[in-house]
Amino acid sequence: MSYLTRILAEHVRAAPTEYCPAIADVARRCILDLLGAAIAGLAMPSAVAARTMAAPVFGSGEAPIWCAGRCAPAGALFCNVTAASALDIDDGNRAARGHPGACVIPAALLIAGQTGATGRELISAIICGYDVGARIAASQTTDGIRTRQSGRWAAFASAATAGRLLQLEPVRLSHALAISGVMAPNQLANGSSGYSRLTGNDVKEGIAWSSLLGITAAHLAAAGFTGPEDLLDHPDYYDGSRILGGLGRHWEIADTYFKPYACCRYIHPALDAYSELAADTIGPDDIIEVEVQTFAWALKLANKVSPESLVDMQYSLPFCMAILAVDGVQALAPIDKAALGRTDLIRFAQKVRLSVDPDLDRFFPAQTLSRVVIRTRTLELTSDIHTPLGDKTRPMGWEAICRKFRNLTRHQLQDAEQQDIIGAVAALPGGGAAAIADLLQALRRTC
Repeated sequence: MSYLTRILAEHVRAAPTEYCPAIADVARRCILDLLGAAIAGLAMPSAVAARTMAAPVFGSGEAPIWCAGRCAPAGALFCNVTAASALDIDDGNRAARGHPGACVIPAALLIAGQTGATGRELISAIICGYDVGARIAASQTTDGIRTRQSGRWAAFASAATAGRLLQLEPVRLSHALAISGVMAPNQLANGSSGYSRLTGNDVKEGIAWSSLLGITAAHLAAAGFTGPEDLLDHPDYYDGSRILGGLGRHWEIADTYFKPYACCRYIHPALDAYSELAADTIGPDDIIEVEVQTFAWALKLANKVSPESLVDMQYSLPFCMAILAVDGVQALAPIDKAALGRTDLIRFAQKVRLSVDPDLDRFFPAQTLSRVVIRTRTLELTSDIHTPLGDKTRPMGWEAICRKFRNLTRHQLQDAEQQDIIGAVAALPGGGAAAIADLLQALRRTC
């Protein structure tokens, strides 16, 4: 029988090492964007905790914790993924409803450094990881798999990436995918689709464990460990037609979105709509009410008007809008913990009212759309319908990603250090093994 895991494994093994320039460019942007998110996230409590835990749990070693030291490979990977996920400013995929980059790219760079892979091979492995992860994530059925958190499917992506770089035979990679699917964190409690209401915590989407699991599964499978290869072949849980649709013709990484603001993507279109109306022309004290008309899942966020943590702020549409209105757009890239408890922000957040617009809701998850109405004592202004900046229809190109990288890492890196990393990433699509060595060296020099 040709299991779906086997078909995907054969797809990964047969993937090219040369892609059209547009796809290679997306991969290059994904790498730089992810590195910026990780370096900026180093000071977040979750990232600090991960580095504190890494050596006692995983042991010492020479694998780089980007811009922050060294550890055993597993510990370094866990730290890098945790930092990349910490600020919620890493890339995403609309169909997957989650974040493939934070899982795939740290795993790819770790294994590429170990195996002496070329820049082209690294790019190919990353494209394969995004492709497998997003296809499986998008195929999940609502009744069979009740959470949409990235950790539930990201291990598939990490395993595909690792399997490509480790040159696993399809049967071994098929088992790696199966192992990943069974052992992935279930994530039933946490996040906007979880049953817990205490979502302002550092577990978030469980991506770090999933990235580590995918690599572990690849090595286990290479050593003969097996998993249930038929786990994707059950339509109550996965839609096989979505997994296979366009396989080898459409690469899911092409649908990556990038985030200009360090908060949940569901919040972004409302922020853009507010900026369209208010910008510098309407002061926050002049506003009586901000009505956000949006899709239902945006209302499932915690949306606290008085957040208690950095993570709370990342999942509060009213509070993020308050930061934008009072402090300006730069204050969202990234959000500073000094915003916690500020009475002026809380006061504005209390003016924000959220409602579901059925016409906008029916486009979700393919699109995340919002409209904003601002009311003052003398005016009522209504925005256009907005899709977020960074989507395919409103792309952030290479120069925009470079600007985002420089802005995000301005407190951690000198200008020359930033340029070394940018230059090393830019060279990857056409580079050999030296290109990866140059990038890893640039990440070590800034420790």
